[in-house]
Amino acid sequence: MRRQPTGVAPGRHSRLAVGALGVLALALGALQSVVEPALPLLQGELGVSSSQGALVGNTLLVTGAVVAPVAGKLGDRYGGRRVLVRLMALVAAGGVLAATAPNLPVLLIGQVLQGVMVGALPLSFILVRTHLPPRKSPVAIGLVMALFTGGGMVGTLIAGPLAERLSWHWMFASPTIAIVATTLVVVRTMPPDPPAPADTAIDWAGAVLLSGTLLVFMLGLVTVSGPGLSPLACGVLTLVVGALAAGWVAVERRAAAPMVDLRMLATPAMARACVLTFVLTVSSGMLLFLLPQLFALPADGYGFGASTTGIGLFLLPGALAGAVSDSLGGIAARRFGPRGVVLAGSAVTAATMLALAQLHSAAWHLVLAKALTACATGVATTALLAAAATAVAAKDTGIATSLLVVTRVVGVALGAQVGGAVLDAGAGPAGRPMESAFVTGFAVAGLVAALAMPVVRVTKRGIEK
Repeated sequence: MRRQPTGVAPGRHSRLAVGALGVLALALGALQSVVEPALPLLQGELGVSSSQGALVGNTLLVTGAVVAPVAGKLGDRYGGRRVLVRLMALVAAGGVLAATAPNLPVLLIGQVLQGVMVGALPLSFILVRTHLPPRKSPVAIGLVMALFTGGGMVGTLIAGPLAERLSWHWMFASPTIAIVATTLVVVRTMPPDPPAPADTAIDWAGAVLLSGTLLVFMLGLVTVSGPGLSPLACGVLTLVVGALAAGWVAVERRAAAPMVDLRMLATPAMARACVLTFVLTVSSGMLLFLLPQLFALPADGYGFGASTTGIGLFLLPGALAGAVSDSLGGIAARRFGPRGVVLAGSAVTAATMLALAQLHSAAWHLVLAKALTACATGVATTALLAAAATAVAAKDTGIATSLLVVTRVVGVALGAQVGGAVLDAGAGPAGRPMESAFVTGFAVAGLVAALAMPVVRVTKRGIEK
């Protein structure tokens, strides 16, 4: 019989424990999102270029993509609470580094450590399934996800006031303090979950090689998009990424229990879902980076002179639209079919981006474009996720969804880096991006989104579920 935590009445145990997980998810969502509206401010404070600024947010995303599947496996093996506490210790250490960072390299190290926060979601689901009856688990999982999304909105709103009234360091310090406090509450209210017996070892080699591939790829991307890199250095980076990726594939093919089952990618539904998800998220990642930059430019030209607080308010409708779209994607896929949803989402995204290239003289143009594209892309990618999850065997659902999560994260990260490279290439004499650079960025993002439509038509049977 499982022992209840000292000082917690059995009748209140479930509510307190799930509530603590929800508040932790809220704090994690806030920490993840504070960078987006503050990127222009951070670039100025740290004296870095647009492409280097994009790396600040991307480092966290890439780390999260690598950690999520590993955290889930470790939680199953050693217990969700035990692994969660250790991950939160790393997040807290990263928050301290980011909050005290004197320069970009230290901030990036902090972001790497903070990126393990993404692993808290699968661990939270493990704990919910372990400690709650089946009829209550779906509601509790929905609560945790909703609070994580809500935390993203909180982070978008608090970044400006904290950075402007205190300093940008407090954008990282405040959520970190909340994470430490709520983790202590989780430890107090959540009993340990028993580890699961396993016949095979964890695929550490696969985890290390995938981590190295993604991190070197992103480092190479920001270096290539910056000035002064020789063709020889570009070639060396390409070879290193290729060698790491090839080594990872070889290890995964031989592993008894691979971290990522590559056979999933051979199924038509998964392959097409990954391609379409990648295309759509690259487009949305470009817009995600370009809009704060345009909002922050001085209002005496084509910018809007928005402060970090103002940028957060401008981006809030898009964050709300994205949160709603995540909950509607599965419903829309069931009602209209994945193919119709993806076609509509890519068409709306492409048309909005191309219109924005011509019409971006008022702030409401940008706010509306962000909301439309967040909703359209969110519905489409969630529909793809739902279709892929139901196209594979039940035992492979976790593997399939992990692959698409990684695809989404890498797509957004690549889009942000491309957006930064476009602005750097279109910088004027004063070092500021010219209006033509934004026009180019919006147009490229629209054309990338439009690529999804012919892919859907060519592969219609693969996503028709």
